[in-house]
Amino acid sequence: MGVRRFGRWNWLGTKTLARREYRRFMAIWAQTIVGPLITAGLFLAVFAIAIGPTRGDVMGVPYIQFMAPGLMMMTVIQNAFANTSSSILAAKVQGNIVDTLMPPLAPIEMTIGYLAGGIARGGVVALVIGFVMITVIGTGLAHPIIFLLFVLTGATMMGALGILGGIYAAKFDQMSAITNFIITPLSFLSGTFYSIEALPAPLTALSHLNPFFYLIDGARYGTLGVSDASPVLGLTVCILVTAGLVAWCWHWFRTGYRLKS
Repeated sequence: MGVRRFGRWNWLGTKTLARREYRRFMAIWAQTIVGPLITAGLFLAVFAIAIGPTRGDVMGVPYIQFMAPGLMMMTVIQNAFANTSSSILAAKVQGNIVDTLMPPLAPIEMTIGYLAGGIARGGVVALVIGFVMITVIGTGLAHPIIFLLFVLTGATMMGALGILGGIYAAKFDQMSAITNFIITPLSFLSGTFYSIEALPAPLTALSHLNPFFYLIDGARYGTLGVSDASPVLGLTVCILVTAGLVAWCWHWFRTGYRLKS
């Protein structure tokens, strides 16, 4: 029986891959959804107790409200990265990556299928944590459309970066190194816990080279209406970086880099 296609695009195959990636993280929702919520809540609780009473307002808003959108976005990008990277690396280590490479899926179809899982996981995490922020902390949504755009862009960016990490890494130790020495530092040094206006001039300039900063700053603008940089500039930078990473994913799937050897 032939593969069902509509035009040149294998819609059935792409949908099946995306559905597999979605079911994969939803099957362990206590780890992939509840876990990040608890972690973000602990961060807020610790900072509220240790710093909140003496910190005062930041950019005209209470410190806890200032920090909450950044924590939400940091959790989104970490989970989107973890979803795609762990899926590909686990398949390589277990030797069943061939089950994805053998079907008649074009490189762009595989890219979109994996990205769909990362975006879905990031979106569900954003929905859960965003609901808690609004109901418990009272952050609100100053610019809902902009907030949504940054969440989607951030999840796509990190999903693509996770694909690259999963393809490049040959074992879990290498993936841990990528997470510990690249993803985590860029996340924590992106203005999640502070405004970059408080940094010395050289560090402020370096912060503007970190695409994670624009994701955090954009999420903060979408929820609170305040930001360190122009949201238009931030969204433009993030979209360009995301487009470059997606193209890189497509290239590696097309050439079979570290997948077919």
